Amino acid sequence: MDKIEKLISVTHFNSRRGQETLHPLVSVLDQSKSSPIRAYRQLSEIYVIFLKDLKCEDFQYGRNTYDYQEETLLFIAPGQVFGFDLSEERLVQPTGWALVFHPDFIKGTSLGRKMDEYGFFSYDSKEALHISEREKQIVLECFRKIKEELERGVDKHSKTLIVSNIELFFNYCIRFYDRQFITRESLNKDVLTKFESLLKKYFETDQPKTIGLPTVAFCAEQLNLSANYFGDLVKKEIGKSALEYIQAKVIDLAKERIFDRSKSISEIAYEMGYKYPQHFTRLFKQRVGMSPQEYRMAN
Repeated sequence: MDKIEKLISVTHFNSRRGQETLHPLVSVLDQSKSSPIRAYRQLSEIYVIFLKDLKCEDFQYGRNTYDYQEETLLFIAPGQVFGFDLSEERLVQPTGWALVFHPDFIKGTSLGRKMDEYGFFSYDSKEALHISEREKQIVLECFRKIKEELERGVDKHSKTLIVSNIELFFNYCIRFYDRQFITRESLNKDVLTKFESLLKKYFETDQPKTIGLPTVAFCAEQLNLSANYFGDLVKKEIGKSALEYIQAKVIDLAKERIFDRSKSISEIAYEMGYKYPQHFTRLFKQRVGMSPQEYRMAN
């Protein structure tokens, strides 16, 4: 099914599930109380966070089908697609909980200024956050506090308290993801090994000359990961960014090639994937403490 429907508002999200809208810009829903929904895929214009606690084999998250096998949190930002790639005649019963809010709700707030820091909104389905029962209770407590604020009616304190609880929830999610990176350490080590192998093979070919320096996004794609998740994984495992790791690899390889005096520094820079040799020289000097030419003369 190719049909994609726009999800334009909190009211739109709630009405499709037969639930009341207490605030036009933010809502928390117990999905067990929702009506069955038609199996559309949706292009979201709002933030949607799902807490799923039942197996769901047909849910589409971005371009991939996701099979929930345990308690899972999924984060959907404006501009992303989600839903069910089934016949639109089929009805699906929503499960778990949902927190939805419009970008306008957090404009001008500390949360609005920090949203770019929550990289998990750009993770792929296979990188979703799996939580323990204890972590689930923390999430539900945040949701309950937001829901209670909505149910008591809007006053001058409502927005501050609701936004604070959403921010608290996101900060807990950062902690939970840190835990997930640790508990999946063996898988992460495998990714780092593949990353190292990818860079080695890349620089053994003519790709640097034809494509340029390998980017973080390119490496992530080759490893079947989203750029944000890959970057966070590398940072957690080795304490430096994926870009810093790539640059360190470039410098290590460049040091070897600089000893080939039959080639100019500019030729080596082009071989490494630099379009402008001065950019290579600047990075080399920053990392090594001397220019490539000075390094060549000193060794």
